[in-house]
Amino acid sequence: MTRVDGITWDVVVVGGGNAALCAAIEAAETGARVLMLEAAPKTYRGGNSRHTRNFRCMHHGPLSVLTGSYEEDEYFDDLIRVTKGKTDEDLARMTIRDSEACLPWMERHGVAFQPSLSGTLSLSRTNAFFLGGGKALVNAYYNTAEDLGVTVRYEAEVTHVTVEGGRFQGLDARIGGQDVRIEGRALVLASGGFQADIDWLADAWGPAARNFLIRGTPYNRGVLLRDMLDQGADSVGDPTQCHAVAIDGRSPKFDGGIVTRLDCVPFSVVVNRDGDRFYDEGEDVWPKRYAIWGRLVAAQPDQVAYSIIDSKSINLFMPSVFPPEKADTIEGLAQKLGLPGNKLRETVDAFNAACRAGTFHPTELDGLATEGITPPKTNWARPITEPPFYGYSLRPGVTFTYLGLRVDRTARVSAGGARLHNIWAAGEIMAGSILGEGYLAGFGMTIGTVFGRIAGQEAAAHVA
Repeated sequence: MTRVDGITWDVVVVGGGNAALCAAIEAAETGARVLMLEAAPKTYRGGNSRHTRNFRCMHHGPLSVLTGSYEEDEYFDDLIRVTKGKTDEDLARMTIRDSEACLPWMERHGVAFQPSLSGTLSLSRTNAFFLGGGKALVNAYYNTAEDLGVTVRYEAEVTHVTVEGGRFQGLDARIGGQDVRIEGRALVLASGGFQADIDWLADAWGPAARNFLIRGTPYNRGVLLRDMLDQGADSVGDPTQCHAVAIDGRSPKFDGGIVTRLDCVPFSVVVNRDGDRFYDEGEDVWPKRYAIWGRLVAAQPDQVAYSIIDSKSINLFMPSVFPPEKADTIEGLAQKLGLPGNKLRETVDAFNAACRAGTFHPTELDGLATEGITPPKTNWARPITEPPFYGYSLRPGVTFTYLGLRVDRTARVSAGGARLHNIWAAGEIMAGSILGEGYLAGFGMTIGTVFGRIAGQEAAAHVA
């Protein structure tokens, strides 16, 4: 086993996505010698960050592309609703407050923004969208990091962190087929969750998890998360909780990314394999509810569901990557989707009969609700009557898991309730500290940016 470049690094960052990059940049700007270890090949660098598209940001007035204001209390209330109160309020409010300073920092480090998208993703006041998407953000940060002298190693799989006396001593990795030993004075763990380890998912969820699709990177297998937990690091979060959305059932097993998401649910009825509705499709605006649908679908037989739409709604949401199934009758659509035709007709007829007159507003809560049907549809409830009819199959698409390492306000990892001397964590590997369940659009990037910057600053200060 050899040492990388034969030196002891000031700061070693494990991971290659947004949180890791923010940490590396902050540390390098102090003059620290920084090594980044990215498990993926260069072509696929960036983890889940390359699939993202926006950043949720507090602001007191118009800021860059953001309109109006989005104050701390409103932001926190939005988070509380989706997490059902399962959050560390101190860390959550700190993250929210710090997000305001992050946006101009991002711009100074090469990230460009564009105005909000329209339709069900209209978030012009709360979320700043990346020009070119997450991959452009990742590329901008890598350019900045390399300009600052950060050394990046790709296809670098870290297998073990040596922790002795509460202190990081070094780590073992395999780079380019060679086993290496890496020594450093400070460590930042930003290597994501365990969602790409299907066996671990199945241990937590049961056999149903083997039907899940992983919409993010296949390189987040939780190797270092398990290694740290096995060494007594304090954990946070529930292994069955995750950011999971309903994605197109025809998506690949791994790495389908953001484009596999379907935004049709609010304008449809959603049924399970047996043709039964099982949840309120119009409960709230889509950016505040899209992340619950992965778990809802996961609870259905065979972990599959179907979204049924008619021609008056097909153009109200972001176009899908795969075209929907299409038929002139509900029974014909059922046949194409593999659903029982008579039962689907019965379900749609019952829904149509429960719809009431009112004014339809596709981009806001309109109170156009059903009456006398369970489950209700509380907004955007219009009869499905105008052919042709369209249908999508839905499956759970896991983005990242919430079981992680417990950290404090300085991003420091602890073991047995005591802070480790020189180990910090940022991004998905610690997001369960704030996201107990549910998800808020763009908030994962907020957590990664805030804690990545803090981890990089703290690690560099420790070295100095």
